[in-house]
Amino acid sequence: MSVLSALGLTSGKKVRYAVVALGDISQEAMLPGVAHTGNSEVTAFVTGDPEKARRVGERYGVTETYGYEQFGALLASGTIDAIYLATPNWRHAEFAIPALKAGIHVLVEKPLEISSEKCREIMAAQAASTAKLMVAYRLHFEPATLATIDLIRSGELGEILTFSSTFTQMVSPENHRATSGVTAGPIFDMGPYPINAVRYLFGDEPTEVVSAVGVRHPEAGLGDFDDTVAVTLRFPQNRLAQFVLSYYGNVLDTYAVVGTKGSVEVNPAYMYGKPLERTVTLGETKSHESFKNTDHFGGELKYFSDCILNGTDPEPDAEEGYADLRVIEGILKALESGGPVRLEPFTRRRCIDTEAQRQTLKAQSAPDLVNTSNPGKGKEKVPKN
Repeated sequence: MSVLSALGLTSGKKVRYAVVALGDISQEAMLPGVAHTGNSEVTAFVTGDPEKARRVGERYGVTETYGYEQFGALLASGTIDAIYLATPNWRHAEFAIPALKAGIHVLVEKPLEISSEKCREIMAAQAASTAKLMVAYRLHFEPATLATIDLIRSGELGEILTFSSTFTQMVSPENHRATSGVTAGPIFDMGPYPINAVRYLFGDEPTEVVSAVGVRHPEAGLGDFDDTVAVTLRFPQNRLAQFVLSYYGNVLDTYAVVGTKGSVEVNPAYMYGKPLERTVTLGETKSHESFKNTDHFGGELKYFSDCILNGTDPEPDAEEGYADLRVIEGILKALESGGPVRLEPFTRRRCIDTEAQRQTLKAQSAPDLVNTSNPGKGKEKVPKN
């Protein structure tokens, strides 16, 4: 019997998901887009809040609910084929590894975990499993991002020299991101965006954290971590990348890549819920393009379910998550030491297939949230993650 047959997955069938954790990202972004994927459905929730499960379940027709301590029973229930894992960062391995051991596929939010050691544990579990794992790098499927990768790969910008990015938002002191320490702060929460972006735009891995500087604004009312961080990375071929992250700034998400013949700026670059836009400069000629707003979450879910149903390996796999964590760890060391940090040699074995991964599902409206809130100060629907 094939793996697909053993799971009850045959042509025309849908992949059955359990959503693990019903926080803002699950409620606001993932659940609204499941229905129009055509190949996915949600059959269970895992949460510690029965009222949340009941009210959100009524909205989507989900009646099966498990507490976190009942996760093993869910894996053995035969009612799911995969999980969407949206717990806090430091609980990803806790649920991903048992799921993989049980042959249950895993779509896990980024970052993959909070240390490269935990990432390697997840990678080992996936390698020993028949199940697939994908890290939810939604921009790997977004048309503006993929078009920009194609532009750089075409050579039109010439030799690529620099990457610069700013990613800021005003986080409420009441949000769990403000009270859970550095592993919920901007380095882990927002850092994967510019780190991942420069890696796929340069098509290479950084060799050194040249510098990392963090500051804290007491008036922000946040926890014991740097709320604003500036980082410089060195890449092979004399390329440099710089980015700023902040939990205490007005919303801005943008990056620019400069080459010897031209440049490209994407603004907005990382958020969902609105069109991404870019300006391309070739010599002195500028052109501007606004890309159609798409459902980032439904798109990545559709792609992952296709991989499960077709028996193909997803591109942003556990190794992609590890690649970002090795950089994050270097940033933390540079912040502590005040000096540069060399990164161990690493080569990514896969790259984005811009044609195969492009998804264009229509953007969905965000519903009212149940017993959770968006991290933005006074803004219930500020796009996040």
